[in-house]
Amino acid sequence: MSNATPALVTESAYLTLHYRLVSADGTDLVTTFQGNPATLMLGQGQLAPFLEACLIGLPEGTHTKFELAPAQAFGERSADMIQSVSRATLDANSEPGTQYKIGDMVDFAAPGGGRFAGILRELGEDAAMFDFNHPLAGKALTFEVKLISVL
Repeated sequence: MSNATPALVTESAYLTLHYRLVSADGTDLVTTFQGNPATLMLGQGQLAPFLEACLIGLPEGTHTKFELAPAQAFGERSADMIQSVSRATLDANSEPGTQYKIGDMVDFAAPGGGRFAGILRELGEDAAMFDFNHPLAGKALTFEVKLISVL
């Protein structure tokens, strides 16, 4: 039997792990526990930075849970992220003839080539009101992780 120290997660570690994100009401948002584990490299954007930060320094074989307040997860909801969008801008980012309803997620082209999405809250004749907060903003989350291997 080897007395080798287990490998620790570093900022560029290659991991095989099971993980899940659970909302405060116990709903699984993402889970790998029922299927194959995930294999990923830290620092590549495969996990949100705040989730990667939880993993740094953990030894291989760890099975633990992190309770994340909204500010530690996807942030608090921000009134500044609720914006009016002109009907012309909405139409420019839509397929012709698209019919929108309240609650729809709409994808927009951002200046500089990125994309961003918002949830339609109000639809008027000349403008629409969108909530660009992350859908999980303002929510406490539980992050459960089981580290299978660390390279």
